Amino acid sequence: MKQSDHFRENAENCRLLAERAPDHPSYLRYRRMEDAWRSLADEQDWLDGEMPPAAIAVT
Repeated sequence: MKQSDHFRENAENCRLLAERAPDHPSYLRYRRMEDAWRSLADEQDWLDGEMPPAAIAVT
């Protein structure tokens, strides 16, 4: 399994924890953690050459 897949699994676990959060601050914390894991997964895909770099708009 690729490292980015592990990161996405962690993101999914955080999403599930957010759904079961006992209060709003905990919910927000788990959602931020989910976003961070997804960002790490995307960056790892980029580092592994599986995703092209973002295009920069030239005006």
